Amino acid sequence: MRTLGLRGATTADANTSEAILDATEELLRELASANGIAEDDVGAVFFTTTDDLDAEFPAKAARVRLGWTQTALLDGREISVPGAADSVIRALMLVNTEKRKEDLRHVYLRGARGLRAPDNE
Repeated sequence: MRTLGLRGATTADANTSEAILDATEELLRELASANGIAEDDVGAVFFTTTDDLDAEFPAKAARVRLGWTQTALLDGREISVPGAADSVIRALMLVNTEKRKEDLRHVYLRGARGLRAPDNE
């Protein structure tokens, strides 16, 4: 088994705790489902948000809504690039897996679909 990085991004409908938690929960559930991942497979998850999202920590969705209490979680700010999309939540999940890099399914939801074309579709 080895540790690989799994990417994902989504957008929040508003700068509210509920909107940030809803979007993050949806993203994590989709990443886990698309890749057959359980919490035990996850070494850590790094989250970033754009500057306009400051009402809640995305990691709270993993800890409280998904019950990922034994997983290392970290929130941070996305660098502010002129012209970049707003209201974006990104996740980098480090997973222990037997899969090859090209077999991982990276997930981009909502307004983040245009941020990166899926590499394996």
